[in-house]
Amino acid sequence: MTARTVLTVAALTLQEAARRRVLRSLAVMTVVLLALSAWGFSRLDANFGTLTSGEARLAASQVLNLVMFGLSLIAALGTAFLAGPTMAGEIESGTALAMLARPVRRSSVLLGKWLGLVIFGSGFVAVAGLAQFLIVRATVGYWPPQPVTGLALLAAQTAVLLTLGLLLSTVISPMASGIVAVGLFGATWIAGVVGGVGQALGSEGMARVGTVSRMLLPTDGLWRGAMHGFQDPTVLAQFPAFRDFPFLSQAPLTTAYLAWTGLWVVLLLGLAAVVFRRRDL
Repeated sequence: MTARTVLTVAALTLQEAARRRVLRSLAVMTVVLLALSAWGFSRLDANFGTLTSGEARLAASQVLNLVMFGLSLIAALGTAFLAGPTMAGEIESGTALAMLARPVRRSSVLLGKWLGLVIFGSGFVAVAGLAQFLIVRATVGYWPPQPVTGLALLAAQTAVLLTLGLLLSTVISPMASGIVAVGLFGATWIAGVVGGVGQALGSEGMARVGTVSRMLLPTDGLWRGAMHGFQDPTVLAQFPAFRDFPFLSQAPLTTAYLAWTGLWVVLLLGLAAVVFRRRDL
């Protein structure tokens, strides 16, 4: 019965997400970004005649990572502002009270909404990412070495952020939860860049800033793992001077970090369930 409730709520959440204007906004922003990237990669291809094959692949890797960061930002904005109204909006409107008056566990409703949003975010990342890969393949002939791994990590990044947004939506308003989630996403990315600069300069204190931020909110860590899947490691080895570039990643994610990310999601989802169960509707 609980599993059926979770799946039913997940399906309803998907239908609700498809009806919201957020979906249309996401689609417009994605199409604009893909069009701009197609134009940019076509111009990049015009300049490849003056570059060696290694330099051309390095340039394609960097620009692809930059565009994929734009897609991850669009996904972050969309999921954060979908997760907020999903819980907080229904609590404020009284919809949650009407639904939970029936013999339905609050934790099942929360898990169903989380599952529906994860499917929505993962589907967006897969479709938009694959479209971007095809554009890069058609314009400059570059195909990332680990596309599935990279997209899976981007989908995991989306799941992490929407889990945070769902937790925030159980205690604050929909708009505030979205703003806080996106703000923390941006702050973590900046802290990751600071950490990268610290590593390049040999500053342990600055490097620790990036490490701690990736443990507190794993979005930047997952993003760096995704970048590693999109770039050609053999080319990066030929140009060590570019290893500290913000849109290139030196190493893949470790199993321990992926395990921590999974535990992080479980812990926050459990905390959200506890808060939601105790909240007055």
